[in-house]
Amino acid sequence: MSKTVRVNIRSVANTAAVRKEKRNGRDVVIVPSATLPDGVVMNDIMYPADEIEKSFGGLNRTPAPLGHPTINGKFVSARDPEGINIGWIGAWNENVRRENGRVLLDKVIDVEIANRSEGGKAVLAAIDKGEPVHTSTGLYCLLDAANGDVPYKHSAREIEFDHDAILLDQEGAATPAQGVGMLVNAKGEQEEIEVINSSLTEDADREIDWAGTRLVEALKRRDSIGTWERMKAAIMEAVGLSERAPSTNTKETAMPVTDEQFKALSDEVKTLSEAMKPEALATAIGNAVAAAVKPLTDSHAEMVANQKAKDDAEQAGLVAKVVKANLLDEETAKATPLNTLRKLAEKAEPARATPLNGAFKPAGGDKGGFKLPKAEG
Repeated sequence: MSKTVRVNIRSVANTAAVRKEKRNGRDVVIVPSATLPDGVVMNDIMYPADEIEKSFGGLNRTPAPLGHPTINGKFVSARDPEGINIGWIGAWNENVRRENGRVLLDKVIDVEIANRSEGGKAVLAAIDKGEPVHTSTGLYCLLDAANGDVPYKHSAREIEFDHDAILLDQEGAATPAQGVGMLVNAKGEQEEIEVINSSLTEDADREIDWAGTRLVEALKRRDSIGTWERMKAAIMEAVGLSERAPSTNTKETAMPVTDEQFKALSDEVKTLSEAMKPEALATAIGNAVAAAVKPLTDSHAEMVANQKAKDDAEQAGLVAKVVKANLLDEETAKATPLNTLRKLAEKAEPARATPLNGAFKPAGGDKGGFKLPKAEG
């Protein structure tokens, strides 16, 4: 005789493939996940490919609550009004399909709605950090006794998917005490049913790989901390900010540093420290500015010198001219400004002879006049 059971199947979401989008002006986070491979056997139950094919579409647009909602210690449907109030964080399942003998789906999380609850915030934080996020598919099915010599006791049929939940900080799909669920029967009444919690072994292996990778990274960081502590201590001491003793961890397997290299680093840090003192910094800035403007000041000085030489030569010539013209004595002329000497020099130019008046005529003309006496012979 077949019996109806509630099954929670745990797996691991692919947080490495998370993407973000805008939908209807709202920010959403999309987390790819997967569940229920064809013919998988869990807890002595086999899930046939043809039964999955008939039912997997029912996961589309189902809730993705945080954990499996329970009332009074008993699992309930995530679509039940009370179940929605308990587990809703603004997440749902969509884009459900079967590829390579497995059900794939995306979890869409509305960022604004998720941030309204502590659980939703925790989910977003875990995704941002790349931490492992588990999922757990809640489904109902009939169990038929297996026939023949097979490695399972039951075969699932008439599968009905209820939801695919998000799990954080949970050992499994549920605790042993939560082994009972409630299902609405044909009469609209709630009846208790057996709950079976399962976990896909391949996802358990993936979780072990994830944990192992993080462990290796942590060990590398610990091995290299001795090098960093020594460097930090040198820097803090050089700038006068050392307030505590450096770490005694001297492991150097990841980043070995010789005494010569460390001394060279310390010397460079001390040099930098000296340069950063106020008086040294002011001097450095002054030197930099002076070096930048030196070509300009040198060019200007050269122009001034050339012009002074020309003015001195011109002034010496003008002094000689005005002294020769008896306009000034030499001492006064040398003390006279150049522009004044230029004006005086104009007066020192020799004057031209005044032309004779054309109206004047010598004597002895037609009307008589003055005549020069003739020379006696």
